[in-house]
Amino acid sequence: MNPFVATVVALLSVSITCAQAAGDPAKAQAIVNQVCAACHSIDGNSLLPANPSLAGQHPEYLFKQLTEFKSGTRVNAVMTGMVANLTAEDMRNLAAYYSAQIPKQMAAKNKDLVTQGRKLYRGGNAANGLAACAGCHSPNGAGIPAQYPRLASQHAEYVAAQLKAFRAGDRANDPLEMMQSIAVKLTDKDIAALAEYISGLH
Repeated sequence: MNPFVATVVALLSVSITCAQAAGDPAKAQAIVNQVCAACHSIDGNSLLPANPSLAGQHPEYLFKQLTEFKSGTRVNAVMTGMVANLTAEDMRNLAAYYSAQIPKQMAAKNKDLVTQGRKLYRGGNAANGLAACAGCHSPNGAGIPAQYPRLASQHAEYVAAQLKAFRAGDRANDPLEMMQSIAVKLTDKDIAALAEYISGLH
């Protein structure tokens, strides 16, 4: 199959699957309180840099990640245990709940890293064929619903960990290995710079 056609088919498949993610935020409250809040906080703005902030994330993306933790497509020992008893309806409700929360703006700390990260995020790297992150995740990190996640105001530590996981192949739930093919072109310094820049987007 033509690579372009394959990409379109894969994205349409993701969009159709994610279109089923509509849920009821009110029905998620008990699960949030009992299961999710310890790591992601009640309002989805995680206080722990190793754990992702979920506030304002696209519900389609959240639903996809939850279902893939449950199926084992995305491997994480902690999250596998957290989703083990969740139904598809529970996951839809959680996705709706956290997407409705308001993300808190973070501030990048290292100006030198921010400068390098901005160049990579907005312009990529022509020398090794690295595409600009902004093309899929948008210039302000808002992402594109049903396809690409919101990155703005995400913890730098978490972003760096995920990029390294994609690079190593430890995380492989990206359609057509899109993120893996990008991450393998990143050095540790590139990853640190991108993570720092992304944390300050809003």
